[in-house]
Amino acid sequence: MTDAEILHELPRLRALVVGDICLDRWCYYDPALSIPSVETGITRIAVTRSITTPGAGGTIASNLAALKVGRVSVLGAVGDDGHGFELRKALRERAIEEQLLVEAAGSLTFTYTKLINGMTGVEDLPRVDFIHQPDLKAERQVLDRLRRAIQEHDLILISDQAETDSGGVVTAAVRDLLAQLAPKYPDKVFLADSRRRAHLFKQVSLKPNWTEAGYWTTDLTGLRRHTGAPVLYVTRGGDGVHVVDSSGETIVPVRKVEHPVDVCGAGDSFAAGSAAALFLTGDAVRSAEFGSRIAAITIQKSGTGTASPEEVLALPGAASRL
Repeated sequence: MTDAEILHELPRLRALVVGDICLDRWCYYDPALSIPSVETGITRIAVTRSITTPGAGGTIASNLAALKVGRVSVLGAVGDDGHGFELRKALRERAIEEQLLVEAAGSLTFTYTKLINGMTGVEDLPRVDFIHQPDLKAERQVLDRLRRAIQEHDLILISDQAETDSGGVVTAAVRDLLAQLAPKYPDKVFLADSRRRAHLFKQVSLKPNWTEAGYWTTDLTGLRRHTGAPVLYVTRGGDGVHVVDSSGETIVPVRKVEHPVDVCGAGDSFAAGSAAALFLTGDAVRSAEFGSRIAAITIQKSGTGTASPEEVLALPGAASRL
């Protein structure tokens, strides 16, 4: 299928993003206003404007919505706090269904607060993270909603973003349920993107980058065999994508972007594009090509960008296979 043919079919798809649905807060501060606090004497960080966007699994969902996938839903856990309110609002603004989110009373909404120098546009201060702690009651609700939502979606993308040892929303119980469900629905695409725990997933396709895969092994065929992944994508930026499936290992070349603006979220945009293309084409290599093209667009934008169908069609080679 050509890019145009894939894009034409996307509006009939239904996608569910499960896991760490975060809030990204881009806070721009003015160094000239960073005066010492009267109370403590510590120099303040004077934020003058902020932008909020869905992060982690929310970035995957935003990419799917921007590509005009017909229905995009998210399933995760948020706190009953202001960040949770902002996250839900940001999702609704992008036509992403947030009704499946579990509200965990007393918990913090997983939030990345990025401090950007308003004079230079550079993120030059430490990020402030609000960490969501796993909650057994919320976990049970996530599991129940996942069981019921599976039949209503064609694509199930799993975002395991949390960098704590215990993880976030994607607990061992969630991984076990996914391992049970995926073989029962061979007509659907299950794709997990995990920063630290790719080797713990079973029976779902995987998309770590080279560093994330290296936490466990550099034997990619062994990693696929160990996890039972139908398809293993290992992204390496401008050096291409290693695709491992039942036919063996293929290195898919990509067009290098010489001067990327921001690579944040590139893996999320690849996951969105490749999962959708895999469902439509059944071709792991072709889906990696399509996902790489989505990522090539988003890294030319600041923040966690998305790609529109018009932008994809404007790329060289969009009318035919790469």
